[in-house]
Formats: sequence, structure tokens, C-alpha cells
Amino acid sequence: MAAPVPTLIFLHYWAGSGREWNEVVSALGPDYQCLTPDLGGFGDAPPPATGFSVEAYASEVEALVTRHELTDYVLVGHSMGGKIALAVATRQPVGLRGLALLTPSPPTPEPMREEERQLSLRSFGDPNAADETFEHITARPLPDEVRQQVIADNLRSSKAAWDAWLLQGSKEDLCALMPRVQVPVFLLTGTADAVLPPQVHRRELLPCLPASTTFHLIEGAGHLLPLEAPGEVAPALRQFLGELQAVAA
Repeated sequence: MAAPVPTLIFLHYWAGSGREWNEVVSALGPDYQCLTPDLGGFGDAPPPATGFSVEAYASEVEALVTRHELTDYVLVGHSMGGKIALAVATRQPVGLRGLALLTPSPPTPEPMREEERQLSLRSFGDPNAADETFEHITARPLPDEVRQQVIADNLRSSKAAWDAWLLQGSKEDLCALMPRVQVPVFLLTGTADAVLPPQVHRRELLPCLPASTTFHLIEGAGHLLPLEAPGEVAPALRQFLGELQAVAA
């Protein structure tokens, strides 16, 4: 008997929205049910009911699972969404089959100099700063419509969510909880990521994860993997999901 096909829940990056996953979902085709929610305070989502901590966002994801009555699912987390996915996994929820982490914020406090943090805090709502951020976090050429999407998502972030991640979420330390992550983990990052380069994941994340974790690189890609390399991200996800289903069969 074939193993059930898990639902994919995609969690986006800070100052982004669920629509960053559109091309990846399209490339995966009709084989998977995909959910691409806006996280609280970003995109069109209201603030989380219990605040902006990583744990509050994890509870928001679990509430989504409950609403959709999911019994088999995989979390796909990008950057901030990766740290939230890890927090969910530490709760060992029934039905979670695996984690796919795309250049995730590590379980340790994110390596960011204080002057960078203060600059980011001051840049809220600034279109010029949003454009500069786009240049910093991407490495591959992208169409203007993608640039405008990234800038628009940046500018429609709520200030509360914006500040909370910089001052709280990105600084949270989940390391003590990482031994509770017992599901298979797939890690993917770009070799040209200026925000969280591969060496950060090797130093801050891989030692905390199950020994079976697989780590893949996308050459020449920056931090926005779902937008820069959807044609490489989707097959990598499909392979990971196939491996999960083979084990479950």
C-alpha cells in the first residue's frame, strides 16, 4: 500500500509573504497539496493572537494544521520560516513527517551586527531601503516584477512584526530544544547567500540536527531561493518528499 502524500506547508521569510512560493508550487505541479500562508503581521495576515515570539508563530502553524485537519504534512521553511518550522518540530506534533529548510534562520541567535540591526529597524517603510535590501539578498538576475513583489511585501509588513523579529525572534536561542527534532531534515542554501551563507548553517545549525540531515547547495543563488531558483528548489523538494514516502511505505 502506497504511503499517503503529505501536504506541504510553506513558511516565508521575514518581511515577505506566502506568495514567494508561487513558482515553486507551480513547478511541483498537481502532485501535492500546498499551503502558503502569510505569517502573522506580514502579507495580508493579522498579528498572531499571542504575540510575535518564535513560539507564538509555531502555535499559529499548529492552529493551521488543526484547521485543515492534516494528518500527514511537511514543513518547508525559508529564513525566518525555517526557525519557526524548527520550533514546531521540537513539539513533536503528530503528523509531521519532515522538515525542508531553505537557508533558515538558525536556532542560535542570528549572526547580525548591532549596527545592521539598528539600520534595519530604521529602514521600516522606506521604499529606497526596500530596494537596497532586494539587491543585498539576491544574487541572480530577476525580472522587474519579482523585484516589485519583494519590495511591495517588504513595505506591507506591520511595524510590530518587523521590530519583533529584529529585537526578539532573530535573537531567540532554541538550541536546548533541538534534540527534540526527530523527523528527517533537508537543508538547502545558496552559495552566494550574503545573509546566511553556507558556513553559518555548518556552524550554527547542522551540529544541532539529526545526523541523517542532508545538506545541498544551489550554485550562484542568494538568499531568496524560492524566487531565484524555483526550478532547482522544486526538484530538490520532490526528491526529499519521495525519500520520505519510500521510508513510510
